[in-house]
Amino acid sequence: MIWGVLMMGILLPQCSAHPGFFTSIGQMTDLIHNEKDLVTSLKDYIKAEEDKLEQIKKWAEKLDRLTSTATKDPEGFVGHPVNAFKLMKRLNTEWSELENLILKDMSDGFISNLTIQRQYFPNDEDQVGAAKALFRLQDTYNLDTNTISKGNLPGVKHKSFLTAEDCFELGKVAYTEADYYHTELWMEQALMQLEEGEMSTVDKVSVLDYLSYAVYQQGDLDKALLLTKKLLELDPEHQRANGNLVYFEYIMSKEKDANKSASGDQSDQKTTPKKKGIAVDYLPERQKYEMLCRGEGIKMTPRRQKRLFCRYHDGNRNPKFILAPAKQEDEWDKPRIIRFHDIISDAEIEIVKDLAKPRLSRATVHDPETGKLTTAQYRVSKSAWLSGYEDPVVSRINMRIQDLTGLDVSTAEELQVANYGVGGQYEPHFDFARKDEPDAFRELGTGNRIATWLFYMSDVSAGGATVFPEVGASVWPKKGTAVFWYNLFASGEGDYSTRHAACPVLVGNKWVSNKWLHERGQEFRRPCTLSELE
Repeated sequence: MIWGVLMMGILLPQCSAHPGFFTSIGQMTDLIHNEKDLVTSLKDYIKAEEDKLEQIKKWAEKLDRLTSTATKDPEGFVGHPVNAFKLMKRLNTEWSELENLILKDMSDGFISNLTIQRQYFPNDEDQVGAAKALFRLQDTYNLDTNTISKGNLPGVKHKSFLTAEDCFELGKVAYTEADYYHTELWMEQALMQLEEGEMSTVDKVSVLDYLSYAVYQQGDLDKALLLTKKLLELDPEHQRANGNLVYFEYIMSKEKDANKSASGDQSDQKTTPKKKGIAVDYLPERQKYEMLCRGEGIKMTPRRQKRLFCRYHDGNRNPKFILAPAKQEDEWDKPRIIRFHDIISDAEIEIVKDLAKPRLSRATVHDPETGKLTTAQYRVSKSAWLSGYEDPVVSRINMRIQDLTGLDVSTAEELQVANYGVGGQYEPHFDFARKDEPDAFRELGTGNRIATWLFYMSDVSAGGATVFPEVGASVWPKKGTAVFWYNLFASGEGDYSTRHAACPVLVGNKWVSNKWLHERGQEFRRPCTLSELE
């Protein structure tokens, strides 16, 4: 369960909340610091309550001693004029003061600040988004629920685990989305942890209620019946389970009669219902894409590997790179993917990130039908656009790209900085507009995206590779490097082998920045050829 809180009594620099915290690890890290400040304020409230109780305790001890003495000889005690005066004073004044102290609500300030800041808290969308991210990581990297629950993930620095209640909540999210495959997996994990003796606010009856229905929805009637009977052993009066038991037995009876009619004498033959498993996917290359994300891609033959080289590149005798040429490495041959090493410094990266952070918003994609930008579930990240005139570092980075590629950046899009969220990804897509998307970049007036330059601005502990499913290439993030490829052939036709994806981030924080270069201005820098596929 992903949750976070913000600092008490300190307003955020912007007037509006950031929707979709789960889509950016960078913004989620800010919540950690804010939560720490809120815990400090909570401790201050507890201390105030403890001080108040300490005062009341001292009052009680003092009055206990006094009344014990007075009750032994009441007449003698009040016969002393001072005792008589103090008795009047205590009952008329001091007990009223004690009453006011007891009635004083020490939580007013804490609750007031918490209420003000709640508008900046992550919401249900964030919690559901983070839960779906765990499902996505589970499927992409072939992780079982027990591995995730115990926090046994590669590259983790701070191991954490899921309680039975956490697993139950994940199962409920899947159930609400009619994702019965993941409902079954996570409810079974919750049940296993409860049966191992874990103390929890969740009981087995609630878990079995969801689990039996999820199993039934996937077609496993025998298991659904077994789980329902197990539920009724714990709670014989459970209304829904009793109704389900009658219904399941009725369905099984009908199936048995149907089998008898179909098989004649083979009346005892039992058919095993086929379970649905993961729902049919809209992404045709899902299996290949996920294999590449796991590092199980196509291995290049030794003959092809011999054609890949590392070299020093001076940008065609560019004065800036003659004495200090750029380090260049071939990552793939077709399409040609080149990695530049040590091409952006840590200081430049921090400046770019600082410029982008206040503006990060949910990343968008081009809608081919409307030609407009829209958010999509297959792209989980936040992004911001930086212009060259905003900061000398951005301008310098743009010129560096022009010097090393030989392409004109004056018609390129602004530098897009992206930070991926929990399980952040961008499923397989093309950077260029296909023939059925003639209006994709019409508003820019600079033609199609001829090439892509991608900076890696962080290392990623696990996952987060850039993969090319059509050819089987995987490029892994390495801070300070950049990769470059052409999206279009020199003829202007799209190179469909450049279809690529950003794999889900399993562990870590992934920062990248893109520069999409367009056709206009490249007429003499990259002349058109007569062959369509060259």
